[in-house]
Amino acid sequence: MHDFQHIFISIIIEAFPFILLGVFFSALLQVFVSDMMIAKLTPRNPVIGVLFGCLLGVLLPLCECGMIPVVRRLIHKGMPPYIGMVFIFAGPIVNPIVFASTYQAFRSEPQMAYARMGLAFVICFVLGFVLIAFMKRNPLKHSLHGFAFRGSRQLDHNHQYNHGHMNGGLRERVQATFTHASDEFFDIGKYLIIGAFLTALIQSALDQGTLLSISSEPAFANGIMMAAGFALSLCSTSDAFVASSFHGLFQPGALLAFLVFGPMVDVKSLLLLLAAFRSKVVIGIVLFLAAAVWLGSMLTERLLFGS
Repeated sequence: MHDFQHIFISIIIEAFPFILLGVFFSALLQVFVSDMMIAKLTPRNPVIGVLFGCLLGVLLPLCECGMIPVVRRLIHKGMPPYIGMVFIFAGPIVNPIVFASTYQAFRSEPQMAYARMGLAFVICFVLGFVLIAFMKRNPLKHSLHGFAFRGSRQLDHNHQYNHGHMNGGLRERVQATFTHASDEFFDIGKYLIIGAFLTALIQSALDQGTLLSISSEPAFANGIMMAAGFALSLCSTSDAFVASSFHGLFQPGALLAFLVFGPMVDVKSLLLLLAAFRSKVVIGIVLFLAAAVWLGSMLTERLLFGS
C-alpha cells in the first residue's frame, strides 16, 4: 500500500502543471484563433503540406482530446485531408508542451524526449505521403452532424460556444477561455487519475521479476506497452510521467512505443476517428501506425540507446 500511494501521488503531482498548461493553451486557441485563419495559411504543395501538418502542433499545441473535431471542421472548410489527418496524429506529440513534460519526466535520460519527437515526426511524415498516394476520396463521413459519440457532440458544442465569443469583447473571450480550460481539465483529469491508479496498482501488486520477464523480449515488450498506451488513454501532456515510472523495468524502446503510439491512437480517439472518418481509412491508418511504431521503436532503441 505504501508503494501504491507513493507511485500514484508522484504521477499526479508531476503531471498536474503540464496538464494545466496544455488545456490553457488549447482554450486560448479555441477562443482567439479561427478555423478560417488556419485554413488560409495551409500550403497546397504536397511536400510542404505534409511538413506543415507534422509541425503544426508546434504553433497549435492542442490536446488530442479536442483535435479531431477541429480538424474535421478545417477539412470541411478546404484544408487538404492529408494535412488534417497528419496533424491529428503528429500534433499531440510534436509540440513544445509535450517535449517539456517528456524532458522533465526523463531527466536522467533526456534523449527520450528527442527520440519521441523524432520518431513521431518521421512516422507522420511518411504517413502523409501514404495518404496522398492511396487516399483518393474525401475521408470524412458525409454528415456534418454524424457524431454518435457523446464526447464529440460535447466538443462540437464547446467549439460553437467559443466561436460565438470570438466576435465579442475581450471580457467575453477571457471568460470563454477559462470556461473551456476548466471543462477540458476535468475531462482530461479523469483519464490521468485512472492511468495513474492502474500504473501504481500494476507496479505495487506485480512481482518485479514478472515485469522483468515480460520486458526481456523487445518485440513482445514493445507490443505490450503500445497496448497499454491504447487502453490507458492518457493525455500526451502527462503520459511521460506514467512511462517514466516503468523506467528500469522496461527497455527504452518499449517506453518509446508507449509514448508514441498512445497519443496517436487510444480508446477515446479511436471512437472519435470512427465517428468522423470513413472506417476503411481509419482502420488502414491505425494498422500502418501500429506497424510503424512497433518497428520504429525497436530500431530507435538500437540506434540511439545502444541496446
